[in-house]
Amino acid sequence: MNDIKLTKDGGVATIAIDRPEVLNAIRYKTMLEIQQALDEIEKDDDIRVVVITGAGEKAFISGGDISIMAQGSGYLNVLHEVPAGQQIVNNIEMFRKPIIARINGVALGGGTEVAIACDIRIAADSAIMGVPEIRLGIIPGYGGTQRLPRLVGAGKAKELVLTGDHISAQEAYRLGMVNQVVPKDELDEAVAKLCKKIASKSPIALAMAKDAINYGTQTDIRTAMNIEARAFCCCFGSDDRVEGMNAFLEKRKPDFKGK
Repeated sequence: MNDIKLTKDGGVATIAIDRPEVLNAIRYKTMLEIQQALDEIEKDDDIRVVVITGAGEKAFISGGDISIMAQGSGYLNVLHEVPAGQQIVNNIEMFRKPIIARINGVALGGGTEVAIACDIRIAADSAIMGVPEIRLGIIPGYGGTQRLPRLVGAGKAKELVLTGDHISAQEAYRLGMVNQVVPKDELDEAVAKLCKKIASKSPIALAMAKDAINYGTQTDIRTAMNIEARAFCCCFGSDDRVEGMNAFLEKRKPDFKGK
């Protein structure tokens, strides 16, 4: 993998977009490498939490690589690559292990789209977000026109998409696009703290909770409640449920195995 770096530390895997010469802009090859990393992480039962970030200090993902897009690739190539890239972003959203976006700098266009597909987003106070594709004569193509309205409402999403305006991390927090904003020198500590807290939970319960929310929010309330009930039953049949309840009764910390 050339466009990203995959590292593992304890129960946390970090996928860092590593193209500093273009502020970590993504191309189709980058997306394929992200999927390759996810496939590897999925097979590693020791990994409980995933972090997606940008290498260096300046950028999370600055957007799509305009130097490549400006060359044009023909309608048929774009018709293949955009849906394929969308599917990889969808896979980030639906990944069975929790994914945290560590937004360490500029997160524009595809950067915002990747970030809002993650489960939880922590941003440095210097970060900038937005979907400025309209300035280039195109529109967001990795879910920005779909996930953004679900986060901030249709009216605000239209404003951001149609103007292409950039917003501060603080404004992104106010709108619900990020969960936390912290001083840049405290970003690593905040991410590590959250990773540790989540990693201590049952992998089965984490996966079922994600499924219940992800699938439930896409349907009517009665269907969603049925999805939740089935996910609850999956948890109830696990060894982790036995361990969790016994640990509670015995007043000790649970040792979840993901079984």
